[in-house]
Amino acid sequence: MIKIIVIDDHDLVRMGLSRILDDVDGFSVVGNGNSGEKALQLVRDLQPDVVMMDVKMPGMGGVEATKRIKLANGNVKIIAVTSCDDDLYPSKLMRAGASAYLTKRAAPDELIEAVNKVVAGKTYMSSEIAQQLALKSSIGTGGPDSPFSALSDRELQVAMMTIRGQKPNEIAEILNVSAKTINSFRYRIFEKFSLNNDVELVLFAVKHKVFDVDSLE
Repeated sequence: MIKIIVIDDHDLVRMGLSRILDDVDGFSVVGNGNSGEKALQLVRDLQPDVVMMDVKMPGMGGVEATKRIKLANGNVKIIAVTSCDDDLYPSKLMRAGASAYLTKRAAPDELIEAVNKVVAGKTYMSSEIAQQLALKSSIGTGGPDSPFSALSDRELQVAMMTIRGQKPNEIAEILNVSAKTINSFRYRIFEKFSLNNDVELVLFAVKHKVFDVDSLE
């Protein structure tokens, strides 16, 4: 049984996340709180496997709470869940020790996937966040001359999801389009970059510093 604590200063969000996760076979929400200080207490008392951590809270925020929890118990996995679109937060949370980063717009299936991945020792970042970071990174590292700046927003999203190992049918389901449409996007991406397959796309992204290959682990 995976023991989970949910921390969020908004009651409805906290209750909603707790209900979604507690209904999953193999998951058990053993506690919840509304502050970073409460998170530290609950981790100490309940020894959870995973903490779903809000980022912005009164008092001790999610970044500081994550640092302290990881110092006290490095085995606890932290999943940052936030409504923030500030691109600085993912890197701050990951440096603090978080294993995953999601927005509060994430679907229940994505929450479940994130929990399973971090428990398995992997990292996870939602496709929405990955797309935003990739766009900012491509513009920042190469300006208008960066090859990734030539992609449309949807092409960039498909490219990043492909790089993260998601198959066309999986991407189609997430984006609510047909697999045929996704394959059309993939064809255009490969054509623009003169690439032949997914492996070449990953290497191309790493070469242009749009994606860190370590995040695929």
